[in-house]
Amino acid sequence: MNMRKYLALTRAGIIQELQYRLGTFVTILGNLIYLTLIYYLWRSIYASSPSPVVNGMTFTDTIIYLVLATALFNFLEMYIVWNMSRSIQSGAIILDLLKPMNYRRYMFFNYFGNNVMTFFLTFLPTFIVVYFITHGAIHIGINMVMFVISVALALLVNFYIEMFVATICLYTESTWGINIVKESVVLLLSGATIPLVFFPEKLRTVIEFMPFRCIYDTPLNILLEKQGYTFDSGMWTMLAIQAVWCVILSLTSRAFWNFSVRRITVNGG
Repeated sequence: MNMRKYLALTRAGIIQELQYRLGTFVTILGNLIYLTLIYYLWRSIYASSPSPVVNGMTFTDTIIYLVLATALFNFLEMYIVWNMSRSIQSGAIILDLLKPMNYRRYMFFNYFGNNVMTFFLTFLPTFIVVYFITHGAIHIGINMVMFVISVALALLVNFYIEMFVATICLYTESTWGINIVKESVVLLLSGATIPLVFFPEKLRTVIEFMPFRCIYDTPLNILLEKQGYTFDSGMWTMLAIQAVWCVILSLTSRAFWNFSVRRITVNGG
């Protein structure tokens, strides 16, 4: 595989993200409003609780988790489904398929540049601010290295889910409703909106072995482990589950794409 052409796509994504600075500002502003609402919501929840610790998490733990989950969402988010749907409707997807590169890799590296920029523009500043405001509540140790690995796996899991849902566009042309359902399911079952420890135990047991948890909850659990993980801890189990889902989703989404692209219909052609 010639990486130069794919790295060129990544560079183009970075440049594109730098060009649309207003969009980044609006995103940050929207997140601040969202986090303000989340703060007062959870403060009310903990105020009504007889104990300062709910399901093993204090109010501070919950807010740190949700703030970083929001920043991680901005970093990992890809709009493949929306863009592919528009590309199919306009017929532009044919030009992409004719490019001398693998279409799935083309899509990944095309968005990877945006991910790189959002990491430096949103997640990293948020992490630094949270670390100092909470006076070092986030443990710094081996968990930081494992967190980076976990985020890389989370990025792949999220991409494969996006590609699988986006492939449905080849059949429906418009996937607005499907994508809304996908977004709702992922945000709820991944822990991005509600930490999974607040779910009923039986439901949480099922969710822990689903791919959605691998996107947000697993990286955040590794990052926010107060004592720091050791090499004989459950960290390896979580990373192994992420890796297994990466393989499963990669093979599934690839097979679905290879089968579906042969039956593509664009503007009646």
